[in-house]
Amino acid sequence: MDIKPIKTEEDYRATLGEIESLMRAVPDSPEGERLDVLVTLVEAYERQHFPMDLPDPVEAIKFVMDQRGLTVKDLEPMIGHSNRVYEILSYKRPLTLKMIWNLHQGLGIPAESLIKQLPDKSRAA
Repeated sequence: MDIKPIKTEEDYRATLGEIESLMRAVPDSPEGERLDVLVTLVEAYERQHFPMDLPDPVEAIKFVMDQRGLTVKDLEPMIGHSNRVYEILSYKRPLTLKMIWNLHQGLGIPAESLIKQLPDKSRAA
């Protein structure tokens, strides 16, 4: 198996092309193993060259609410009374450490997303 690190944009594009040609490879076959290795190399290259920024904490909460069909009432055990939940969701109040912990434990939202500081311009007046 002749596999080299991905060092350039050209290497990256060539590897993506090879991955595409191997997408129907049988698992545990030589082609399937080559596919696994190439995907790992591409993931490492993308992490380094195309880092994804963490979502805004409020947007992360809203995303989970939307994905799971949750309501403000569902967040009360983790944040507090409904007026407090609305204040959080409208950027009028920051999350406390206890809320961050509760949301992380209760909804599985990455703590790194919940502790991300919001820029002042994102907060409502």
